[in-house]
Amino acid sequence: MAIGDRHQRTERSIIGVRKGDTVKVMAGRDRGKSGRVLSIDARKNRVVVEHANIIKRHTRPNPAKNIKGGIVEKEAGMNASNVMIVCPSCGKHTRIGHTILPDGDKVRSCKRCNETLDK
Repeated sequence: MAIGDRHQRTERSIIGVRKGDTVKVMAGRDRGKSGRVLSIDARKNRVVVEHANIIKRHTRPNPAKNIKGGIVEKEAGMNASNVMIVCPSCGKHTRIGHTILPDGDKVRSCKRCNETLDK
């Protein structure tokens, strides 16, 4: 085994969605649901969407941290390829394009209506 074989670098894909974007789930158990992106893990290519992919976590009570025990429902991560961003101007799920503005800024744009997604 060579020295560099153990720690292979994974090729990071660029996730088009950002924290706070409204997305629609396109595949999986929660297909069709819409929600806000709560967090993104770019290394694992995963996003956490509000009110989608709900799991039940069994937690043990911890009085020191003021945590009550029981079954807690929370959102789990899903692959970023399973969600599409919802365009705020046309209201439809869309792919993300990039447009360079006259002042030189590169912004995300809707592939359906060509409006910018960034404020």
